[in-house]
Amino acid sequence: MTGSSDSRTGLLYGITANALWGVLPLYLNLLKGVDALELLSHRVVWSLLVFGAILVAAKQIGPIFAAVNRRTLGLLTLSAALIAINWFVYIWSAANGRLVEASLGYFITPLVSIALGTLLLGERLARLQIVAIGVAAAGVLILAVSGSGALWISLTLALTFGFYGLIRKVAEIDALGGLMIETALLTPFAFTFLFSFSSRGEAVFGQSGVVDVLLILAGPITALPLILFAAGARRLRNATLGLLQFIAPTLLFLQAVTLYHEPIRPVHLATFGLIWLGCGVYAWAIYFDINRENDMSRNQL
Repeated sequence: MTGSSDSRTGLLYGITANALWGVLPLYLNLLKGVDALELLSHRVVWSLLVFGAILVAAKQIGPIFAAVNRRTLGLLTLSAALIAINWFVYIWSAANGRLVEASLGYFITPLVSIALGTLLLGERLARLQIVAIGVAAAGVLILAVSGSGALWISLTLALTFGFYGLIRKVAEIDALGGLMIETALLTPFAFTFLFSFSSRGEAVFGQSGVVDVLLILAGPITALPLILFAAGARRLRNATLGLLQFIAPTLLFLQAVTLYHEPIRPVHLATFGLIWLGCGVYAWAIYFDINRENDMSRNQL
């Protein structure tokens, strides 16, 4: 019963995290004039304050740092670097009218997560799931061969976040504690960049009250979905986590087309068509497996 409740909780966390990431461009569009590196630095600094405040209130700062060993610190150092790269590329994409490529990257991410779960964690896939991955991968291959669009954006986002999810799944630390340490590791770099912008007279912070508030909000806006995702990752199979990751790119794609009117070429339609078909087959495969497990449980009773 505990396992079932844990899975339901993880499912709720995963859905909410991905939905929040899916609407993030609405916030980033308000800060379109801010350099991507400056915005990323503010995300790191204000996120650290949010995580720190939560942990101080819960009296968990001491226990978390006491529990960190060399292996965990090494894993979190790597995951911090991966999420920083992911954030930067995503912010840059949103600011430069590349949401279509960003959404494609996050459509590929579940494929990376599923592949990593199969190859490194020993998670097994049914035949339908293998077919689904093959169909979606064919869509990515079409875009790669066509040479259309900035495929580097898509692949960077997919690989960095796929490996980030894997590391957070195996790191022996709770969601919030891990995020706190990741952010603390990035903070010296963030302050260095902010000082550099300020010394050159290029810093945006301090010039407009509205922009200042939006930059400060980067902390909680960044923190909440990451906390939910990390908590969900520890409660769900990698394959299930991968399926939920189709939520955010779907929302990104809809915004790119309807709100920001980014150009959609025939090769994009072919690519997304195959990826969505693969997603549908994969979802059906999971639904089929759940029904089969329920039938087996009833027969045993």
